[in-house]
Amino acid sequence: MAKVRLRESIAQLPAYVPGARPDGAMVEKLSSNENPFPPLPGVVAAVSDAAADLNRYPDLAASRLVGELATRFALEPDHVVVGNGSVAVLETLLHALLEPGDEVVYAWRSFEAYPIAVAVAGGISVPVPLTADARHDLPAMAAAVTERTKAVIVCSPNNPTGTAATHGEVRDLLDALPEGVLVLLDEAYVEFVRGPERKSANRADEARGEDEAGLARAGGDRAEADANEDDHGNAAGDHAEGVDNGTHDDATRPLDALALLRADPRVVVLRTFSKAYGLAGLRVGYALARPRIAKGLRAAGTPFGVNALAQVAAVESLRAETELFARVQELVEERERMVLALRAAGWDIPEAQGNFVWFPVGERTGLLAEAFSRAGLIVRPFAGDGVRVSIGDPEANDAVIVVATEFLATQ
Repeated sequence: MAKVRLRESIAQLPAYVPGARPDGAMVEKLSSNENPFPPLPGVVAAVSDAAADLNRYPDLAASRLVGELATRFALEPDHVVVGNGSVAVLETLLHALLEPGDEVVYAWRSFEAYPIAVAVAGGISVPVPLTADARHDLPAMAAAVTERTKAVIVCSPNNPTGTAATHGEVRDLLDALPEGVLVLLDEAYVEFVRGPERKSANRADEARGEDEAGLARAGGDRAEADANEDDHGNAAGDHAEGVDNGTHDDATRPLDALALLRADPRVVVLRTFSKAYGLAGLRVGYALARPRIAKGLRAAGTPFGVNALAQVAAVESLRAETELFARVQELVEERERMVLALRAAGWDIPEAQGNFVWFPVGERTGLLAEAFSRAGLIVRPFAGDGVRVSIGDPEANDAVIVVATEFLATQ
């Protein structure tokens, strides 16, 4: 009897490698970029109350969560799509977008799920090497686009290297791309980004209104056309998340993905509740996109893809952002303390804008990971490239600094 055969592209997929878990001997898990703070009491209480209705299906449309997100970002609800983590939303988008043989361009090394998601959707990955300082080489990525390219993924901050693209860099990328290429801005760690005149966690109510000059630079003609198509496209100027009035230096200004979304119909923003919001165990993420694309995402998505407990927890977390972002600021300060200490010890640590730091040790990756392991620290090695270490509590971070300093002294 003939064997059932899977697609060859599936058989050859690399396995996704999660961060290692404690086995009893380890004492600090710094391998998965988890938030070290426990959920807020209000979130735990809301989840506990919702658990009484586990015999019922969740709200198919996740209406409360979608409404909260739409209000937060000053968008219409038809711009918002939620899913079982931002990776699931990305996978759904690629399935909806790609025909067999279509290409997706992304930086490498970057998020490990990208090559898997592209292959499962029937596409072809086009990885573009990072620059020497571990950043996206966006001009090279634009040059890698062909007539088969359907999407370009920008992971900012980049996982695992921690570097972030600037607003001007991404706007230049959009200007360089053909009209039919979607740009996916994967911002799983955006709440941890800091820079000149940074808006706290990109709150939509902190800055509104992008002037006509900024709209034109960001692709205003395309935005106007798409707004007409969608009937309510929220082109730039309606409720911009950031201000682009020509007074900022876009070469250093942090990426304002929402402003680009409002200005250019090719932009899709992916975000998650797993990192800054501390809901990794519940799996909920979302996309912000123009209504036509969002409608396709909803049509292709798994019904009831976000469970009832995740929906409740995400809504409660959005309502408790002041307290949550105070925690995020603590993690940012710990990150900055670690980076300064490691650089003072002689480490060449690249820009760190996530809740982790990157040790670019190349062929010494295994040795450094083993040194951390001996000290009871579970970290995430990427063979041949480097080691990623999540920001933990101050005691764990102190241990990272000690181990890394001792390791460098012996090399």
